Amino acid sequence: MHNQISNFKRSATQFAFGSITLAVVTLASFYLQTHFAAMALVYLLVILLFSLIGSFVASYALSVLAIAALAYCFVPPAFSLRIDDPQALPVVVAFLTVSIVGTHLIGRVRQEREATHEAAAQLRRGAADLKDREKRWRAIFEHNPAMYFMLDEAGTVLNVNTFGATQLGYARDELIGQSVLGIFLEEDRAFVHKCVRTCLEDIGQSHTWDVQKIRKDGSVLWVRENAKAMLWADDQPIVLIACEDVTERKRTELALQRSEAHLAQAQELSHTGSFGWNVATGEVFWSKENFRIFQLDPQTAPAPELVVERTHPDDKASVQEIIDRAMRDPRDFEHEYRLLLPDGSVKHIHARARATRTATGDIEFVGAATDITAARQVEQQLRRSEAYLAEAQRLSHTGSWSWDLYSLDFVYRSAEVDRLFGFEPQETVSIETIRSRVHPDDLPRLQEVQRQAIEGKEERFEYDFRILLADGGIRRIHSVAHVVVGSDGNVRELIGTHMDVTEQYAARERLENTLAALRESEQRFRDYAETASDWLWETGPDHQVTHLSEHTSAAGILATGLMGLPRWDIACDVEEEPEKWRQHRATLEAHLPFRDLVYRTVNRMGSPIYVRTSGKPFFDLNGNFLGYRGVSTDITALIRGDQTEQELRKAQAELAHVTRVTTLGELTTSIAHEINQPLAAIISNADACLGWMGRQTPDLSAARCSVEWIIEDAIRASEVIRRIRALAKKGEIEMVPLDINDVVKDVIALVARELVNHRVTLKTKLTEALPAILGDRIQLQQVIINLVMNGIEAMDAVTDRTRELVIQSSEDDTGYVQLTVTDCGVGIAEDDTDRVLDPFFTTKSSGLGMGLSICRSIVEAHAGRLSVVRKQGPGASFRFDLPLHKELVP
Repeated sequence: MHNQISNFKRSATQFAFGSITLAVVTLASFYLQTHFAAMALVYLLVILLFSLIGSFVASYALSVLAIAALAYCFVPPAFSLRIDDPQALPVVVAFLTVSIVGTHLIGRVRQEREATHEAAAQLRRGAADLKDREKRWRAIFEHNPAMYFMLDEAGTVLNVNTFGATQLGYARDELIGQSVLGIFLEEDRAFVHKCVRTCLEDIGQSHTWDVQKIRKDGSVLWVRENAKAMLWADDQPIVLIACEDVTERKRTELALQRSEAHLAQAQELSHTGSFGWNVATGEVFWSKENFRIFQLDPQTAPAPELVVERTHPDDKASVQEIIDRAMRDPRDFEHEYRLLLPDGSVKHIHARARATRTATGDIEFVGAATDITAARQVEQQLRRSEAYLAEAQRLSHTGSWSWDLYSLDFVYRSAEVDRLFGFEPQETVSIETIRSRVHPDDLPRLQEVQRQAIEGKEERFEYDFRILLADGGIRRIHSVAHVVVGSDGNVRELIGTHMDVTEQYAARERLENTLAALRESEQRFRDYAETASDWLWETGPDHQVTHLSEHTSAAGILATGLMGLPRWDIACDVEEEPEKWRQHRATLEAHLPFRDLVYRTVNRMGSPIYVRTSGKPFFDLNGNFLGYRGVSTDITALIRGDQTEQELRKAQAELAHVTRVTTLGELTTSIAHEINQPLAAIISNADACLGWMGRQTPDLSAARCSVEWIIEDAIRASEVIRRIRALAKKGEIEMVPLDINDVVKDVIALVARELVNHRVTLKTKLTEALPAILGDRIQLQQVIINLVMNGIEAMDAVTDRTRELVIQSSEDDTGYVQLTVTDCGVGIAEDDTDRVLDPFFTTKSSGLGMGLSICRSIVEAHAGRLSVVRKQGPGASFRFDLPLHKELVP
């Protein structure tokens, strides 16, 4: 449309100016009287001229107008369109043809010229546009704030923008023509080369990768490269790479990754897993550590039900309650529970969560679950350790404490400290309370030691003091402490221990006493050894004497010249007792110890002596026999003493018999009464029997009863006579198991008449079922009769109170049967108590003083003891203790 309007305007202009030119030329031809042919030529020139600038239509219109002007003005008749001249018509036709053909040709030429001009203009405009685009793109390439590289197939830099080169610290010329691998890390060059090859294999396809580049100064630049291969001139492929600086983003990502790694590491180290729980959506997030704590596969979808499933059966209810409450009331929660893991182990979990609101308004719990198993185990171990420490302190009587010198209060004190001082566990203890428990004599020293320690800032100091107990007792304390210096250089605290050393003090005193006694004993035995008649001897492997105590010869115990002689050459009874010496020599040959070998020899005076010797072999480190060492004793006096003692015992037995006979004499009246009673009863019963038999009709039943009574009385009389005969019998001691109560009953039967005659009331307290003793019945009867008779005689002078004699039997805890005879007579003077059992000591005007002495001998012969028992009130009490019969002891 625009072209049509433009053509119309140009055609109108051509026609207008062409018409005007034709009119001017016509007027000029009229003035110049130009010939018709010349005018035709002029008109043709004008038409052709204007045809150069107009269209063919305008040129055709000008041709028609020129023919009309020629026909009207220059062809006869003039000024008429009629052509009378036949010669003019061809000219007009020729003019029209030439003008039309000429204008057409000129129009075609002009169009071609215009087309050519248009094409040239278009080429010029294209070149300009291309140049502009190249300039624009170059400007963009140069000034784009991104790094651009253009590479060839070999990776050589064809071009790089100034920004990119500057970003790497290079000038463009320093990079162009160089291998692009030079700006990458050595370890990344293979990767870059591979990426470039990938682009070249896939022309036109973009590829992206992240890689590090090295600046000229050596620093690292993270870039994201977007590369694309394309064909360049001559169909040569090039790679255009746009690089985006992602260093900060990479640093942020690395920092984030590092932070996440640190967080994961921190969670792993702290055994703390994090979790998130959106209550509305049910979405749950667990960290890696959380999965590890619950021992679940990280691919497992976390859910609150997994927590309940893993929870220990005893804690499931509480955990479910926490979850339900969190869903009902979204508030922060914190709780502890245990996990029961598949391997049977148990973990302690401490979970804390905070309720937050998300951007969508939902409530989300964000929290942490910490594995506190180790802490709980440590806590249990600590509690156990504290218990052990407390028990150890209790057992060792050692308490620990820490005292604040500023607040004058205990920072810490163990239970043992409370026990040592008598404090209540929760009692607030002041310095005055402590001082009130310390012995007043120790308080000044205690304060002085602590003052010196504080002023001298000693690392360790010790002191002893005593504690006054509530019951008046004393507890000794050994304290070890040290000072604690604060940051200001002043002593702030004392830390120490109190040890109850009361027993140690007592033990030390006992030890000192023992040592003193031991030293005294040692000195005593040294004195004994120096003055003893025993001597030490030593023989060699051949049993010849090699050593004798020095005092042996000096005291004249042995004859001289014994060194080098064997024992059987020293003895004088070898021939008398060959079997003894044979056994002795066999013992020596067997290198066995021997004891109490008695043999006879002579002393320096030539008198026979008896020697008792014991010895044991001794060997060297290799076990070689070296001889015998032993001790010998001169037992001549002992043997002679035994002989004397045997004679004395024989005399005592004779005396005891005499005593019994004497006692029987004293008991004659009672014995006669005991015998007369059954004899009188026998006579009476015999008379009665005769009476019953003498009746007209004998009463045999009554007679039989009388005979039976006669027999009983005869047996009773016979028993009395048997007891008297036994008591008067002179025989050897017969040790048999006895019930001491039966012995007492025998005695009571013998002394009953004496008790009646002396108006003495007998009271017995015999313990039933006493264990048996081993003794001679007659001798024990003699002892009891002697004690009873002494008691009866001691009460003869008593007139102001009842004469009462008490016989009591019992058993003590030491395995002895006791028998006590107590009277209420005149008693024993205080000075006579210790001598009343001695021979020939008597308080009676007619006594021999042998009764109690013989009783003591009899009791001691039974391995017992006779003693005088102190009693309250008048009278005397004698008691003898006899051991139980061992074969009858259970």
